[in-house]
Amino acid sequence: MALGRQGERQTDLIVGWAELPRSPGHAFYDRLQTVLREAGFDGFAEQQCAPYYASKLGRPSLPPGRYFRMHLIGYFEGIDSERGLEWRCADSLSLREFLRLGTTEAVPDHTWLSRTRSRLPLEVHEAVFTWVLQRLAEHGLIQGNRIGVDASTMEANAALRAIVRRDSGEDYREMLKRLAKESGIATPTADDLIRLDRNRQGKRLSNADWASPSDPEAKIAKMKDGRTRLAYKPEHAVDLDTGAIVAAEIHPADQGDTTTLPGTLEAAAANLAAIDAAPTAEDPAELIADKGYHSRDGLKDLEDGPWKSRIAEKKVLGVSRWRGDEAARRAVYNNRARLRSGVAKEAFKLRAELVERSFALILDRDGMRRSWLRGRENLHKRYLVHVAGYNLGLIMRLLVGAGTPREFLVRVSARLLVLTAADTRTAILIVATGREAAMLVVNVATEPHD
Repeated sequence: MALGRQGERQTDLIVGWAELPRSPGHAFYDRLQTVLREAGFDGFAEQQCAPYYASKLGRPSLPPGRYFRMHLIGYFEGIDSERGLEWRCADSLSLREFLRLGTTEAVPDHTWLSRTRSRLPLEVHEAVFTWVLQRLAEHGLIQGNRIGVDASTMEANAALRAIVRRDSGEDYREMLKRLAKESGIATPTADDLIRLDRNRQGKRLSNADWASPSDPEAKIAKMKDGRTRLAYKPEHAVDLDTGAIVAAEIHPADQGDTTTLPGTLEAAAANLAAIDAAPTAEDPAELIADKGYHSRDGLKDLEDGPWKSRIAEKKVLGVSRWRGDEAARRAVYNNRARLRSGVAKEAFKLRAELVERSFALILDRDGMRRSWLRGRENLHKRYLVHVAGYNLGLIMRLLVGAGTPREFLVRVSARLLVLTAADTRTAILIVATGREAAMLVVNVATEPHD
């Protein structure tokens, strides 16, 4: 064989359709494409987005189905930034097929994604999220009988060192310089500022006093790993019988669990009502949450409503004093009685597994633990599409046995076959088969045996 040499590359002026590169496709995305097309996803997305575009005039926009598919790819591929989405889709023929791009069409760039997201309101993204829930209901993946709730933290796209005081607008270093001059240091050095900051009484960062100029809605909060950052608070309501996320809200990071719980339950009830599975006072759904959600007022509001609480109770020393609030006393005692049953123990085990798994897949594996968007509503739009991808992964796990493309590739079974021929020779075959892949047979060795 002669050596092949790389010559000067010249762009072809005319290329025939048969000469264009083809991709064998990715079985996972091909099957997901079938699910979306059979359910009429593109027509639904265009119908929801049509009121926010001109009816006749103007440049054609990014097709809504392609916009949402690119963010679904962000979940399945674990890509956090929109620049990364653009590069990944431009680099893969399989993903181009999934985006339904023509032969000469370019992959939408990150600025087009940003403009489309700013044009479409949050209600459109919520409608797409609800549409995915309806597909889960068609496959029997939503029961609505036991709902687990928990929250996590998400780092905002804002630097903590850039915060400014709400009253004066000065940053942290300018405040230290002012305090140093007030204490008698005319020209403070960096060491003087450090020493002053270390010895300053009552030193703390409060959201009432400080704000980020680039993202005012981001709040100072302690992350799950103990760091202090500007952050948001995602909160999930998960169906504990199937693992489906029925509500995903983004709250300010400085709000406690008892404050954000009513909003998340309201969103969960509205989403369950869209699939005729909403809880009622006559047929309530179980609400399972940890002790951070336990409060007298919260339990009192939940009592005799559509949610039957099983909220872990804080350990209290001494005797509880009710001061005539019989409604709170009744709600707390009823919740305590429900916690002592075996049903509650099983539900809390499922909550610890399924709710934490949803945060691990969406925030950690998916790359959403660090946000690259600013503004709570802006962030909520993209987060809802990623959670919709998580729910679509449940359908894919039911259909092909894997919820992500990476999981699909590793779910390969291998068998070792030993075949003995009449001439005392043995053929060892390794047969590797995937659920959707073609069979691969490799002849490893052909050796005589004793």
